[in-house]
Amino acid sequence: MNTLESIVETIRQDWTAQDQVRDLTLQRSRLLIRHCANSIRATHRRDFEQARTLLEEAREAAEVMSQEAAPYGGIASAGYLLDALKEYAEAALTLAFVTGDDPPDPASLGVPNAPYLNGLGEAAGELRRFSLDAMRRNDLDQAERLLAIMDEIYSQLVTLDFPDTLTRGLRRTNDMVRGVTERTRGDLTTAVRQNRLQEALLSFEARLDERASEDA
Repeated sequence: MNTLESIVETIRQDWTAQDQVRDLTLQRSRLLIRHCANSIRATHRRDFEQARTLLEEAREAAEVMSQEAAPYGGIASAGYLLDALKEYAEAALTLAFVTGDDPPDPASLGVPNAPYLNGLGEAAGELRRFSLDAMRRNDLDQAERLLAIMDEIYSQLVTLDFPDTLTRGLRRTNDMVRGVTERTRGDLTTAVRQNRLQEALLSFEARLDERASEDA
C-alpha cells in the first residue's frame, strides 16, 4: 500500500538520480567542447593526426554523455548537451572537409539532426578561415575548393524550411553561412584579380628585359 511518505521518497530518489546525471552531463559537455576546440585548432595547424586523436576522445565523451542522459528527456534535450554535440559535429565535419574525406552523417556521429545541421553551418565559418589562409599562401585552387563546399552547405541548409522549435536556430545559422560565404567569395575574387595582375606585370617585365637584351 502506498503512503504519502513512500510516494514522495520515490520522487526524491528519482530527482536525486536526475540531478547527479545533470551534474555529470554538464562536466562531460565542457570536456567534449574542449576536445572539439582542440581538434579544430589542430586541423588549422594541419596536424591532422592530432586532430583525429582529439576527435576520437570527443566521440567517446559524446557517447558516454548521451547514454547517461538518454533515460531523462529533459537532460537529453537540454541546450548545453545539444550545444556540445553541435561542437562535436562541427569539429568532425571541418576535419573531413579540409582533408577531402566524405562528411560523416548524424548517425555515424551519434548526433541528433538539429545539432548536426547547426554544426555543419558552423563548419562553414571554419572553412572561411582555411580559405583565407590558402589565399595568403597563394593557393587559390584550395581556396576555390573550400568556397565550393561553403556554397554547397548553404545550398543544402536553405532548403530546410521548418519551425525553429525543430531546427533549433538553423535559420540564424544559415544566415551566418550566407554572410561568410559571400565575404569569402569577395575575398577570393580580389585575390584572383591581384594574382592575374601580378602575372601580367611579370610577363610585361620579362618582355621588357628580353627587348633590352636584344637591343644591347
